[in-house]
This record gives sequence, C-alpha cells and structure tokens, in this order.
Amino acid sequence: MAAPAGHLRPGRYLAFFALIVVALYALVFFTGSGKPTPKLGIDLQGGTRVTLSARNPDGGDPPRESLEQARSIIERRVNGIGVSGTEVVLDGSNVVITVPGEQGDQAKTLGKTAKLGFRKVVTSQPVTPVQQPTAPPASGTPSSAPPSSPGVSAPPSSPANGGGGAAGAPQQQPGADSDEKTKKEIEEARNLRQNPDLLSTDQAKQAAAAEKAFAALNCDPKVSDPLVGNDLTDKPLVACGDKNTMKYLLEPEFLPGTEISDASSGYDTQNSQWVVNLNFKGEGSRIWGDFTSKNVQKQAAFVLDTQVVSAPTIQSAILGGQTQITGRFSQTEAKDLADVLKYGSLPLSFESSDATTVSATLGLASLQAGLIAGGLGLLIVFIYCLFYYRLLGVLTILSLALSFSLVYAVLVLLGRWIGYTLDLAGVAGLIIAIGITADSFVIYFERLKDEIREGRTFRSAVPRGWSRAQRTILASDAVSFLAAAILYWLAVGEVKGFAFTLGMSTVLDLVVVYLVTHPLVSMVSRSKSKFLSNPKNLGLGAVQQVGSERKAARPAAGRPNVKEA
Repeated sequence: MAAPAGHLRPGRYLAFFALIVVALYALVFFTGSGKPTPKLGIDLQGGTRVTLSARNPDGGDPPRESLEQARSIIERRVNGIGVSGTEVVLDGSNVVITVPGEQGDQAKTLGKTAKLGFRKVVTSQPVTPVQQPTAPPASGTPSSAPPSSPGVSAPPSSPANGGGGAAGAPQQQPGADSDEKTKKEIEEARNLRQNPDLLSTDQAKQAAAAEKAFAALNCDPKVSDPLVGNDLTDKPLVACGDKNTMKYLLEPEFLPGTEISDASSGYDTQNSQWVVNLNFKGEGSRIWGDFTSKNVQKQAAFVLDTQVVSAPTIQSAILGGQTQITGRFSQTEAKDLADVLKYGSLPLSFESSDATTVSATLGLASLQAGLIAGGLGLLIVFIYCLFYYRLLGVLTILSLALSFSLVYAVLVLLGRWIGYTLDLAGVAGLIIAIGITADSFVIYFERLKDEIREGRTFRSAVPRGWSRAQRTILASDAVSFLAAAILYWLAVGEVKGFAFTLGMSTVLDLVVVYLVTHPLVSMVSRSKSKFLSNPKNLGLGAVQQVGSERKAARPAAGRPNVKEA
C-alpha cells in the first residue's frame, strides 16, 4: 500500500529542484565567454554546412587515426577563414564542416589537399618586443650549444643540435570584424603579403614593401589572419610562426611538401630531448641537400597554408634525404609537428557529398517559424489543461514552464561544453516533447480521478493515484527515451538533433514530474484553503459526486445488505 500523503515532504522536493535550477543558471551566466543563449545551427542563423566523404585508396573503411588527422588539418583551414563559431566534426567516415554567417563559400573547397612547402627565410621580426632567438654556431660535429638551440641537421649518425618550432595556434576573428571585411579587402591583403617588391633589388622598394606587409599581418591568436587560402609558391610571402610570436619574410618555395616521404617523432637519449625525423623522396633529397649545402647557418621555413610551422637553422649540409629537427619540443609538440610534416597533404582524399547554404534571412525566418510552432503547441496544451483540469491545469502550466527553464539552461551549457547546436530538427524534437511532458500530467490526474470515483477524498487519493501513475509514467517515458536513443544511434545528420532533444526532454520530464508536479499536487491536497479544497475548482466535481454516490451505495461495515420482502 502506498505511503500516506503526510509522509511526503513536498518542500524538500521543491527545494532540491530549485537548487538544480539555480546551479544550472549560475553556470549559464557566470561561466564561459559566450552569450546565455543556445548555440544555433545554420538552418536557424544562416551559414554553410559541407559534408566531406573520405575515400580510402584500398576501398576499405578509412582508419580512425587518419580521419582525426584530416579533421585537425581541415579545422586549421576553417579557422583561417576568420569567422567565429566554425565547427569541424567527424560523423562516421565523413567530416562535417559548419560555418555560420555569410562567409562560408570557401568551406566548400576546404577538403582539398593542404599546401605544404619549404621556403628560405629572408628576415624575421618579433610580433611583440621580445628578444629574438639567435642561431647556434655552425657545426658538422656535436656542438657545445645546449640542446634547446633551434636548428635542423642530419640524424644522430652525424649529430648536431638545434630545433624548430611547433605549429602556430589557429587564428580566429570575432564574427563582427569578419563580417566587415569584403572580398576585395581580403584580396588586397593577400597581394600585399605576396608583393614581388618584397624581394626587389631596389633596397628602398623592398624595405617599403616589407614594412607594409609586416604591418598588415596580425599574429594575435584572437584576430584572424586576413590572408585566406594557400600561398602562391612562385612569390615571396610574409607569414606568422613560432607560436604567433614571430613574423617571417620568405622567399618563393624551393621544395614542395609532396617530396616528404615520411616524418616521425622520437626521443633522442643522447641529448635527452624529443626530435622529429624527416625523410625526403629521391628528387626532394637532392634539392634539400643542395639547399642546405648553400645555406648553412640560415633558416628554412616549413610553411603549411601560409603558416610557418617550423623555421629551424641549418647546422650543416644534409645529404641523403634524412633530416632531424631538434629543440624545445615536448612529446606532444614533436608528434604534432611530425603529423603536420607528414600529413600536410591530407592523409585521405575527400569528395564533397553534400553542401548546404542557408542565408541569414532564411535562417531567421526558420527560427521565427520554430518559435511560433512551439508557442502554439504550448498554448493549445494550456487551454486544454485549464478547461479540463482547472486548478490542476494551472499546476500543469507551471510545471511546463519549469521544464522549459531546465531545457533552456541545458541547451546553453551543452552548446558550450560539447558544441551541441540547436537546429530545426532539434526544435521539432522539443515541440514533440511538450506532448510527452503533458501526457505525464494527464496520466497522473486521471489516476487521481479513478481513486476519487472509488469514493476516496482528494487528500487520500493523491498518494494512491501517484503510486499507480508513476509506473505508467516511467514505462511511457522509457519507451520514448529508448526510441530516441535508437534513432540517435542509427541516424546521421540533422536527425540526430531531433533524437537528442527528444531524449533529453524525456529525461527532464521525469525530473519535473517527480520534483515539481507531484509535490505541488500533494501540497494542494493538504491545503486548508476553501478555494483549493473545492472539487469544482480542481476539475474534480463530477468525479467526486460519482464517488460519493458509490460510497453511499456500499453497505455499512458489519451490516448485511438484506432486502425486505
């Protein structure tokens, strides 16, 4: 038998729910740097979504490691577009690129092979007034310089000390600044940074071009590089590197990255440091050997998509195609640099299987349509509850409002923590969840009516009705959640958003029913207010009359119901 109503302490349940809401909104408003609004998909705010399908040369499934490396390289390119809120995720063997706003046209070409090349460093300049690293003394044999000195040399069989640099951090620009840039301005910035006058024989002209190019390039990680796309190999280039602390003036490319046959990281026990081992193909080995022979004590820059990932100093001529880069590397930095050098050209080939562009105007219209649909759904539920359940309907409306407050906070936090974006399919899932939540209230209230029809009072019917209703509510929500989970597991693309919001709302429905609806109904049942205790105000007048008639028709305890002849 169910516990008496008095054993339930509604205040504790409501206080616990209030604590949950306060904690969630404290995280919403006092953590993270984003706005306290859910992260919207491109179909709600406008933008471009490109799906790239990987093709493995042997026809099998692409290795997960190769997919992740490709995603990382493509992400660096996406960040180079300079639009805030860009996203690159793996969806099975697909790479999905999402670029919000109206600057996503270039996302459709981001699946191309990356351009990695080698350039000679003409000069370098600190971005901030910090001391520029100096090159170590030339050496064809072990040097007395410390292991952290920057340089590039032959492998340990002909050791020399030195080091390169790690890849610079992706640069990203606030959306407002990016929106103000036109294609013409971007092209002008590109031409300025690859101006042939940078290497002019006229020293005054060269100095003026270099000064303008250096001034145009902002290596602040919070501000986007105005140059978008791969650099022109036959022209000089001004580029950032050394973790965005240095600017480099580079000669035209002398060796393409396609000549690299392999790159790996390892630990040099002799010098107690992490190193990157680099091997060139036949023609690449010849070009590299010729260049290093003529440029000892000069820097060679490894450039990936206009970013200098390393600019080591050449310690000695490096013949045979085997090169070792050593220096201030952690294990992770050494592996990252090896991956960039090895996979600067994507490890997999991709084809664009889907490309969707939604204008900002259409996205706003879609958002408004979703809000109107959700509002109409709520309004219909409100009218039904007030007409049929009256005061209990008011409790339903309050519970739905509190349920919405939970869903909203969770959507905001999931957008910050895992990058979840709310799209039209997700909005549809939320609207359907309104019906699931309202259905739980209907089940509970109808169970109450059943108990009152049996002749029980409202107060005594609440615990018994809840005991019977919660089993049905749990079964109903379990089926809904299981359906959403299976759909999420099997579906791809936007359908996943629908399944996710449906499953999330189903779980939060249980939280609201257990911590809000049932305690509120219990409090009303124990109220001494005449208004609250009036069955007609609760929508229970008719069923209470039926219950009274049934109760009166039952025989009194201890008396047989005998009819007189």
